[in-house]
Amino acid sequence: MQLELFSMENWYVFLVILARMGAVIGSLPIFTTVESTIRLRVGLAVTISILLFPVLDISLSPDQLTTLGFGLLVAREALLGLLIGFVTQLIFFAVQFGATIVGYQMGFAAANILDPTHQQQVPLLSQFQNVFAIMLFLVLEVHHMILRVMVRSYEILEPGGLNLAGGAIPFIMDLAGDMLVLGLQLIAPVMFVLTLSMFILGILSRVFSQLQVFMLSFPVNISIALIIIGLGMERIVTLLSEQFDQLSERILQLLHVV
Repeated sequence: MQLELFSMENWYVFLVILARMGAVIGSLPIFTTVESTIRLRVGLAVTISILLFPVLDISLSPDQLTTLGFGLLVAREALLGLLIGFVTQLIFFAVQFGATIVGYQMGFAAANILDPTHQQQVPLLSQFQNVFAIMLFLVLEVHHMILRVMVRSYEILEPGGLNLAGGAIPFIMDLAGDMLVLGLQLIAPVMFVLTLSMFILGILSRVFSQLQVFMLSFPVNISIALIIIGLGMERIVTLLSEQFDQLSERILQLLHVV
């Protein structure tokens, strides 16, 4: 006698849930670091999938139960999970983009440190802003919100419903443009002050020809930039909080257009 719980179709349904959840968890910023081992990500994805399995009402067609059909189904679910994770990552890309520009402008072009997330050298200020964004991500419990949205995703888009020929690609491109604007908004005050500082130093170099403007610009720009960044942290928190609050809506929009 075969228990219904261990039927082959139920195993297939569980693997389909695991494919989408595993791809999302593996692409979240807090799980892309080297410290988050593969065993941790797989274990968390399996645990969440086990909890969701009795809650979700998912049925597969006979074509999806074949070897080829099931392979394509799992690939589509994993791709959908990666798209959802990429939408989340775009906010952090915007933060790193803005911080990199400011870092070069203030004189930190050669001040690089090792990024444990991607195991490569990154600008100092970029890494600082990225860690700050991750801390804000956790404090605002955005990861809990993403899990709730993932449960709703099975109601909006059933397994195998991914269609990249729809509006997914234009939606991602528009969202990437918005994140570019966000990166510029984050650094606008600092860039304005640094540009004004360079303009004043340029005038001083013309008035006082003996003035070592190049050597003077480093401490002046670094000091001014750090002060403006410190004074503008509340504004940065506000902008990022707004983006994180809109994240669930963007993920749901993505599910509707694919």
